[in-house]
Amino acid sequence: MTDKELFEELSYSRKNAYEHMTDSEKKEMLELCDEYRDFLDAGKTERECVEKSVEMARLHGFSDINTVSKLKTGDKVYKINRNKNIILAVIGSEEIKSGVNLVGAHIDSPRLDLKQNPLYESNDMAFLKTHYYGGIKKYQWTAIPLSLHGVIFTKDGHKVILNIGENEADPVFCITDLLPHLAKDQMTKKMTDGIEGENLNILFGGMPFGDREIREKVKFSILKMLNEKYGITEKDFLSAEIEIVPAFKARNVGLDESFIGAYGQDDRVCAFTTLKGIFDLQNPKKTAMALLVDKEEIGSTGNTGMLSAFFEMTLAEIIEKTVGNFSITDYNSVIVNSACLSSDVGAAVDPNYESVYEKRNAALAGYGMVLMKYTGARGKSESSDASAEFVYEVGKILDEHGVVWQTSELGKVDQGGGGTIAQYVANLNMDVIDCGVPVLSMHSPFEVTAKSDIYMAYKSYVAFYNNR
Repeated sequence: MTDKELFEELSYSRKNAYEHMTDSEKKEMLELCDEYRDFLDAGKTERECVEKSVEMARLHGFSDINTVSKLKTGDKVYKINRNKNIILAVIGSEEIKSGVNLVGAHIDSPRLDLKQNPLYESNDMAFLKTHYYGGIKKYQWTAIPLSLHGVIFTKDGHKVILNIGENEADPVFCITDLLPHLAKDQMTKKMTDGIEGENLNILFGGMPFGDREIREKVKFSILKMLNEKYGITEKDFLSAEIEIVPAFKARNVGLDESFIGAYGQDDRVCAFTTLKGIFDLQNPKKTAMALLVDKEEIGSTGNTGMLSAFFEMTLAEIIEKTVGNFSITDYNSVIVNSACLSSDVGAAVDPNYESVYEKRNAALAGYGMVLMKYTGARGKSESSDASAEFVYEVGKILDEHGVVWQTSELGKVDQGGGGTIAQYVANLNMDVIDCGVPVLSMHSPFEVTAKSDIYMAYKSYVAFYNNR
């Protein structure tokens, strides 16, 4: 063996995923990504994602667990929590005390939420007040087309589902920005202060209606339209849950169409591939579970976030319907023998901003699915930090099943950081590691992912479900 050959054997270098894919895999990748774009367009909010997930699940033979009294090997069930979470499970052939294989992703994304009393008039124009949700760069949300999604209840309890701005015939909305000719003072501010959160107000109308005695004629016009079309009054906004998101569709990016650009890929790219992974299972040994949660972008709090008891309660229900009576010791055995892939995105190195990354330990777009042993900030704050044993176990499964993968951390050590649901899964005393797709322009209205990485994430989840 020459020194060069020995060096290649002893050293490590990442692989570009495309260079290790067969023609049939590339064909499968393209078909998967076409379906993924449709998923993104159909699920721009967590409620819509759950609805789309149920539709897909039923097509793959899953049924509502509430309709099932007893579970047996091969059964496929799902459970919904408040229309914002869903758990899917395929019952394995092994005794459930041997643990479950869990893949968990989040389906909320940074956005703008309407305030409880949003509608006002100024200078004969109607606006909606918003409160931003999650980590956004506020300036990115001005001067782009926006759509309105959500639910609102009328005074008689009728639930109205709103989705305005997605169809070609719909109007869209926007947040206006200052013209450069008058932006001298604005342009001298820090980027964080250039657009203030309280000024992220949605332009909603401008056609006055009514007689002279009505002071706010444009607002009256808008309220009249809402009432005639949806039966809504202004008071109904007090209990409404309405989100403002980008109105554009998911698109192929690049002349070779090697990327996908869309809103909400953090973390719906991992939610989609998680769903596709569990749908492809037929006869798993261990019970497989897919968990899609809300509120990750604001700390996983609330009764629909990872910190709620929804997962534990559903797991207990699955155990009871599988084996009958069980003790707390039995339940603890299931937990400690289980393992989880926290299916969340990583930050891909952007050649335009390389200085914030430590490239030896950062993800590259197109180089496959990314494992993140730890996330957190600075001194690994708020990170679960997966064990060497579990990282080795997962890496071995991926290698044995032809998955191109890499490892990553989120930027340079003191540059910033972020968290995922992994720490909360780890708190249950379960092995967990972050595992997902590298993203460019993360948290922007138009995030970008490589199709090859999406495909490798899908392959990762299938391999994990089938072989751990």
